[in-house]
Amino acid sequence: MKKTIGLAALAVFLLPMLGFSDGTFSFRLGYNFPTANSELWNIEFENMTFEKHDFEAVTFGFSYEYFMTRQVSLVFGVDYYGKSEYGIYRDWVGYEIDGYDYAFPYEYYDGDFDFGHQFRTWMSPLQLSLKLSPFGRRSGIIPYIGGGVSFYLWSVALEGDMVDFEDQYVYEDPDLGDIDVYGVVFTDAHEHTNFNVGFHAFAGITVPIARRTAIEAEFRYNYGKGGLHDAFQDFDDFDLGGYQITVGLNYWF
Repeated sequence: MKKTIGLAALAVFLLPMLGFSDGTFSFRLGYNFPTANSELWNIEFENMTFEKHDFEAVTFGFSYEYFMTRQVSLVFGVDYYGKSEYGIYRDWVGYEIDGYDYAFPYEYYDGDFDFGHQFRTWMSPLQLSLKLSPFGRRSGIIPYIGGGVSFYLWSVALEGDMVDFEDQYVYEDPDLGDIDVYGVVFTDAHEHTNFNVGFHAFAGITVPIARRTAIEAEFRYNYGKGGLHDAFQDFDDFDLGGYQITVGLNYWF
């Protein structure tokens, strides 16, 4: 992943040297609010103590903007988002019986221990955008809108204890009667780096603060779905989208 981001960054840095000199280089920091609305995300939120807002995170990125006209630009950019959270099961507690761990319903039992796992994901969209500045680039405040295609490099992983709902047993409780319990297994599941295509749209303002320097503030919507092929191949496509706010520093060539 670091190698990929490094190569993308090098490409952006080299663009001005390849003749694309009429433009802007930008570095930005942001905050990502993932939409996180797909089967794997939903199962995790339903069962674990973490929630969607726990996967909000700081992002960083950089881009090169090539001015085609006074109003229209072509933008090449790359961003990075990553987050990892540990959660315990909401509705299950653990008991060890004959050397094996079992999940008992929290509704009826206190348990000898809690158990859970780490859920983490990262993504780095390489983005090609068409940007429109309706009033040109000469005003004190420069509004803009745009959008384009996103090429997502991404991965997801789950490490730790999981309830195996296919490993069902009946526990004969002297007071409650027959109770369904399940085996607990250690899982180290990884969806290795994948590549998928999505799109994005954005709007923002740029404010020049010096002859060749400006600051910008932007709101961006990202959409993407990633096919799961490895450890999570039985799940629906993974949601890569989200909403992002950023602030950036621009240098005009």
